[in-house]
Amino acid sequence: MKFRVYLEQDEDGMFVATCPALPGCISQGRTRDEGRENIREAITGYLKSLRKHGEPVPAKTV
Repeated sequence: MKFRVYLEQDEDGMFVATCPALPGCISQGRTRDEGRENIREAITGYLKSLRKHGEPVPAKTV
């Protein structure tokens, strides 16, 4: 599945990644690459939790 992700640098220089299709799914990293990798892990965990609890998984949004 593919989800749109937004990556922004904050005032401390960290890269903050969010996935609007998955409310509350946020991660960060010291570099862009680390931020992207961390949000991939966060999305995977988020989807596992939805499935575990019988919640609907949102349609992919690219």
